[in-house]
Amino acid sequence: MLNDLKWKKSDVFIRNMLLPLVLFLGLIGFLYFGASQTQAAANKENLKYLENAIQRATIQCYAIEGMYPPDIAYLEKNYGIIVDHKKYAVHYEVFAANILPDITVLDLSGFGGEFDE
Repeated sequence: MLNDLKWKKSDVFIRNMLLPLVLFLGLIGFLYFGASQTQAAANKENLKYLENAIQRATIQCYAIEGMYPPDIAYLEKNYGIIVDHKKYAVHYEVFAANILPDITVLDLSGFGGEFDE
């Protein structure tokens, strides 16, 4: 009889702790998901900002010098563009000095890590 009472108390304790534990774990999961979504949105916005900055500097170079820059290094050296090459890959393809280059910026963190050039 005493043994049965002990099991009943144990079952009640487990049932009373199960709901708060599940709610706590759900809250932790919700916060983790929200933080990861916020980080992903910030990375996407930074990528867009960098691509726009390169585009503006390219057009500014054409307006000042009469030709588009030959490569991204020229923009970094002369127009203040800063590219974190460990985080972003910049594809800058020039067809001719008077035709707007094809500019694409890729986030390397989506490819499983950093990339060394």
